[in-house]
Amino acid sequence: MKKRQMSLLLALVLVVSLMLAGCGGGGASEPAPAPENGEETPAPAPAASAGSQELLFATGGTAGTYYPLGGAIAAMWNDNIDNVNVTIQPSGASVENLRLLNTRDADIVMAMNNIAEDAWLGQGSFDGTAVQGFRAVGVIYPEIIQGVGLVESGVLTMNDQIGKTVAGGPPGSGTAATTPHIFEAYGIGEGDMTVVNDTFGDAVDKMKDGHVDAAWNVLGAPASAIVDLLTVREVAFLEITGDELEALQDSFPLIAPWVIPAGTYSYRGTDYPDIHTIALQAVLYVRDDMDEETVYNLVKYMYEETDAITRSHQTGSQILLENALNGITTEFHPGAVRYYEEQGMM
Repeated sequence: MKKRQMSLLLALVLVVSLMLAGCGGGGASEPAPAPENGEETPAPAPAASAGSQELLFATGGTAGTYYPLGGAIAAMWNDNIDNVNVTIQPSGASVENLRLLNTRDADIVMAMNNIAEDAWLGQGSFDGTAVQGFRAVGVIYPEIIQGVGLVESGVLTMNDQIGKTVAGGPPGSGTAATTPHIFEAYGIGEGDMTVVNDTFGDAVDKMKDGHVDAAWNVLGAPASAIVDLLTVREVAFLEITGDELEALQDSFPLIAPWVIPAGTYSYRGTDYPDIHTIALQAVLYVRDDMDEETVYNLVKYMYEETDAITRSHQTGSQILLENALNGITTEFHPGAVRYYEEQGMM
């Protein structure tokens, strides 16, 4: 009898022990080794977050500068900023991009500084409705307005466009918003030419086939699409100079004369001389409600990791901190202000 009671007692103790072990999450751990040199053992680093902040970066047409340069910048950010993943997408460029920020359909964009001012004031392409759901981060590079005409079509100067088919920039782009004012400065009206709103890539393809006589876009120099066109067609660069330039500056104070240096472009081994045109600024803008720390990192790395950007796209060499505030007339994001204050620029 006593033997049977002892057996039951032992069984009960075993069951209770197993239950306690199960409640302990796998049992007690071994005691930690004593720290060396009398210092506390540092706490283990927290595990990285499984998710990352997904940011959509709207750029421009694939044949322009915005799209490939945006890809180079995004790749650099993804390599340097923890828990941020920036994805680029092509777009109609400046006008469309600022609207995408305002509707929260994009997080980061490139846009021309004069188009951003129009959006802020509700003028020009924005039809009296102010668009202000964005903040400036900083200048990326000078926006060089480049117009080219087919020599075989007889388009050698601005006025040679009269009676021709001219690509004035895709809808929603800064090019399409700016070219009518350029034409107006030269006394060229809407009815004096056939204006098509192709992307620059499509326009170049049509110029190769002789279906478009001239095309305009806002690009870095040298522009790959123009270099490509020069492999099969001779073009003339449509220069903006003299009284017409002064009239254009009166109506667009943010523009400045720009010279594309001799040798930037060539045709069949012959370099073009200096090309006189105008430039604005390509600026990085973000949603106005983006958190300060993220924007601080975006601006910091954009100006401090230009070598990484340049390895992917040569325009990266034009991203200069000393130019970061040039020509920006809209409000800056607090994250950008914080960075510039650290640099003694604000």
